[in-house]
Amino acid sequence: MSTSAVIMLIVAIVIVWGGLLGAVVHLRRHPERPEDDTAPAAPAAPAAPAAPAAPAAPAEPAA
Repeated sequence: MSTSAVIMLIVAIVIVWGGLLGAVVHLRRHPERPEDDTAPAAPAAPAAPAAPAAPAAPAEPAA
């Protein structure tokens, strides 16, 4: 490889890995909060009424 290709390769590697390192450092200093902590809780929707239970089968008479 030519000298200019090696220099461009090194520049690209520094940009990519430097950006990754910068993002990791930023997230370590300023962690993201979960959605549950930042937004108020929405009221729960009312539950649908339960279907009536099927009637039990009649018991057989004792012999």
